[in-house]
Parts: sequence; C-alpha cells; structure tokens
Amino acid sequence: MSFPNKQGVVDRLETAAKARSEMLARFRARPSADDPAVLARQSARRAVIDAREARAAERAALRQAEIARAAALAEAERLAEIERKHAEQLAAQERAKALQAEQKAQRDARYLARKAKAQKRR
Repeated sequence: MSFPNKQGVVDRLETAAKARSEMLARFRARPSADDPAVLARQSARRAVIDAREARAAERAALRQAEIARAAALAEAERLAEIERKHAEQLAAQERAKALQAEQKAQRDARYLARKAKAQKRR
C-alpha cells in the first residue's frame, strides 16, 4: 500500500504512542477532586441546580394553588346553582300552593253560591 507522506509502520506506531502519552499527560495534569477551583465550580453548579429546583418547586406550588382556586370557584358555582334551583323549586311550590288555595276559594264560592241559590228556592 502506498502512502502519500511515505510514513511507514514504525512511524505510525510512534505517532500513536506519542498521542497516547500526550493524552495521559493531559489526564494527569487535570486538577484533583479536592482542588479549590474544582470545588468552586462544583459549588457554583450546585447553586445553579438548587436555584433551578427552587424555581420549579415555586412554579409547582403556584400551579397547585391555581388548581385549588379553580376547584374552589367551581365548587362555589356549583353550590350557587344548587341554591338557585332550590329557590326556584320553593317558589314553584309556593305558586302551586297559592294556585290551589285560589282554586279552592273559587270552588268554595261556587258551592256557597249553589247553596244560597238552593235556599232561595225553598
């Protein structure tokens, strides 16, 4: 196989070994877990995460409060509708009683008129 830059197997192996040793050097040069810079970054990330969780909890609480308010409003509307229907039923019952009393009075008046007419004949 022909390579344009005329690298042989040995050159490629040396290049790969050099790359591995550079990666290992970069890995070893990394700061340790107890390095102040690493700890500062971790605490900053933790603060951001905590703030995000606090905002999410606040949004959830607001959402729950809105749901509770909507449920209370719906319950109040339902109770108001029940009261309105009850008042309508009472009014209808009162109208029915008044109508019955009026009909009874008319019936009694007719009865008395018939009786009076019958006594006049005697």
